Amino acid sequence: MKGLIALALGGVFLAGGAFAQDLEAGRKVAGLCRVCHGLQGVAQVPIAPHISGEPVSYITRQLEAFRSGAREHEMMTVVARGLTDQQIADVAAWYSAHAASASLPAGADPDAAPSLCVNCHGANGIAVAEDAPNLANETNIYIATQLKAFRTGQRTHEIMSEIAADLTDEEIRAYADWYAAARLEVQEPG
Repeated sequence: MKGLIALALGGVFLAGGAFAQDLEAGRKVAGLCRVCHGLQGVAQVPIAPHISGEPVSYITRQLEAFRSGAREHEMMTVVARGLTDQQIADVAAWYSAHAASASLPAGADPDAAPSLCVNCHGANGIAVAEDAPNLANETNIYIATQLKAFRTGQRTHEIMSEIAADLTDEEIRAYADWYAAARLEVQEPG
């Protein structure tokens, strides 16, 4: 009997608390998100980011940060506090299952992309680093607001806080305009 209990507990610890992800359940949870982020993860309001195609780990970390209060937003904090771990796993899986791709506007030179940004966010705004969000076609208002939040310490991140600390308003505007101009395409799962 002790062996069975040890085996069961070992399996729980090895799983690291991971939850099975259910896309249909995630789609239902996304109903809470649709007013701002859209059911497919394409933002419906200029102050909300597109979340379609973001990695499960990124969406999960952001929701957990809002839920714990480590990251604050008047709407997201309230919504996230009402989500269980399973609901977070499901909705993260739902939005992540959408394929996101982007293209630069005609005539835009990828070599002209903001050099401080491309190693993580790509030239076209599709992230190449696991911990970085996609920036393609985000509104320049949203991107500028986040960069200024990192610059002032309202929002913190081990990489972004340092990068944003020395950015001028003109640089922030230019970087935001670059990524806002990218064309985002989203493909539903399945």
